[in-house]
Amino acid sequence: MKTSLAILLLISIFFSPDTRSPEEVVQENLNYYNKGDIEGFMKSLTDDIALYEFGSCEASYSGKKQIREVYSKLFKDSPDLHSTIEHRSVLGNKVIDHELIVGRKGSSDTLKLIMVYEVREDKIFKMTVIR
Repeated sequence: MKTSLAILLLISIFFSPDTRSPEEVVQENLNYYNKGDIEGFMKSLTDDIALYEFGSCEASYSGKKQIREVYSKLFKDSPDLHSTIEHRSVLGNKVIDHELIVGRKGSSDTLKLIMVYEVREDKIFKMTVIR
């Protein structure tokens, strides 16, 4: 009986679904962002997702409903929206992207910003933008 339990425990450890790294979660989210795919984009966010402006103690937007509204409008108004990662750093559950964004709301200007993504349990729960 003890042998059977030990075997089951080993099987569950080695064959349980792998969790994704924070970098993989953020990259998937960015891929959907670049496609303008709101459903895919929302998949990688927690229900309590919050978007902050750097230096602010209060979220600019919080919860999936608000984030969906903001990004749905952005994707609709920006058919050529695309973000290129100039540099990425990963520190634990945080992914820091230096992004170059073009096509925002039809603009030909390049917007340069830093996004800090915080991940828990394969989902982004906090985004902080530094402009």
